[in-house]
Amino acid sequence: MHGEAMVIDTHKHNADTTDVFGFWLYIMSDCILFGCLFATFLVLHSTGMQGPALKNHLNLYDVLMETFFLLASNFTFCLALLNMNQSKLLKVQWWLLITFLLGAGFITMEVNEFIHLAIAGYRWDISAQASSFFTLVGTHGLHVSIGLLWILLMIIQLPIMKITQTTKRRMTYLGLFWNFLDIVWIFVFTIVYLMEAI
Repeated sequence: MHGEAMVIDTHKHNADTTDVFGFWLYIMSDCILFGCLFATFLVLHSTGMQGPALKNHLNLYDVLMETFFLLASNFTFCLALLNMNQSKLLKVQWWLLITFLLGAGFITMEVNEFIHLAIAGYRWDISAQASSFFTLVGTHGLHVSIGLLWILLMIIQLPIMKITQTTKRRMTYLGLFWNFLDIVWIFVFTIVYLMEAI
């Protein structure tokens, strides 16, 4: 029996190690993806290619609001993690719900921005510069949408699975993913919006 317990513990430890390695491998591949998108955007916007300028259509106030929503959602997610460590299930669900609403607000504002840009004549198909903008910002928005689905899944799972090592590990991965999206957005805000506005 003791030998079987050791085998099970070893198997569980190996599975956890594989999970961590796989998750970090995914994050690194996403870093490469966004690095390529940023490089493409910078090259196309620094070569003086023909086409309407993005800065003529930017609304920095709306972008600042988007940034506030996303950064605030990171803070509320940290509060969810804090309550997770204290085994306060209802508070975890509450802060995850707030995080979801803030993230959904970010996505809503981003979609509205895309619609207003298209109405103003700045569409993804008018120039390579516009394509690089919509691809970069849209890819980040897609990641946030996937994160929102993940948060929703955790809100549903927690009352069923309760607070266990498994749910804590899943929340940790979700937190790393959500933090990563915040870091990427800071680069998007600085490079795409602020530099373009200046």
